[in-house]
Amino acid sequence: MVIIFGIYCLVMTVPNGKESQFLLRSRPPSEKLIDVGFKNLAIATASMVAIVLLSIVAIVFAGALESMGKYGLHFLFTSNWNPVTNEYGAFTAIYGTILTSLASLCIAIPLGVGTAIFITENFIPQIFKNIIGIFIELLAAIPSVVLGLWAIFVMEPFLRPILNSLNHYMGWIPLFSTGASGPGVAPAILILSIMILPIITSIARDSLNQIPSRLREAAYGVGATRWHTIFNVLLPAAVSGIAGGVLLALGRAMGETMAVTMIIGNSTNFNISLLAPGNTIASMIANQFGEADGSQVSSLMYAAFVLMSLSLLVNIIAQWLVKRLSLKY
Repeated sequence: MVIIFGIYCLVMTVPNGKESQFLLRSRPPSEKLIDVGFKNLAIATASMVAIVLLSIVAIVFAGALESMGKYGLHFLFTSNWNPVTNEYGAFTAIYGTILTSLASLCIAIPLGVGTAIFITENFIPQIFKNIIGIFIELLAAIPSVVLGLWAIFVMEPFLRPILNSLNHYMGWIPLFSTGASGPGVAPAILILSIMILPIITSIARDSLNQIPSRLREAAYGVGATRWHTIFNVLLPAAVSGIAGGVLLALGRAMGETMAVTMIIGNSTNFNISLLAPGNTIASMIANQFGEADGSQVSSLMYAAFVLMSLSLLVNIIAQWLVKRLSLKY
């Protein structure tokens, strides 16, 4: 029996016909040269990505060393930013970055996932689905500076009475304790939610479209309603892709510069209120780096290193979450 199995394995591993002729043919030197060249090109290209990333981290870290040695971790928890006296603390910008990013996600996730469900299920004819998909792609293509101008001249004047009403009736809540007099954190949150909405919608739509139709049909076959199928079958099956898209949008929101700089107010004074002017790390660097010198440059580099660390942390969490949810569902 063992001998017969050995002969069978030998026969199955010996190529025959055209496959045998292809494997045994002699390769010309030009073909070998092309293979070696393509391999070396792929290695060089992949290495270039790592080299560029490490060089950026090294340059930012080297520029931040002076402030790291002078201020240490105290830099992260103080909000005093005074170039005249060389006193720097990035807590206001860190708080603004985290607050605007997370708050914009809270607005964009329901809208983005809801829109994805609306255009992937049979709620409307296919032609309207295509039109909505085109509008989503066009929204993603609008430059951030154009969105910033729209926020300044259209969105903020429209929202100001509403925000002042929030302050009037809910001013006892710290988040609404100040009046709205112009650019502030709340308009920045809304403009960020508009900017990350296409990312969440597109990735959620692709994740839902990749679900096998048999899964949906099986749910209908056992008597599930449309909404039971969506919430109990489709969304759990697509949750890994949706979660990856949400965290990708979070990284986009944390690093957004131009639109936020134009509408957030760029104040270095800490204020917990959403209606007051604020700051983010990206907007602070964009505003001050061109005129900075001495310790201010090093402090801005320190803030940039903090932003890079936050972005890296978001990417690590995204990879772990997608892997974990993929294994679960």
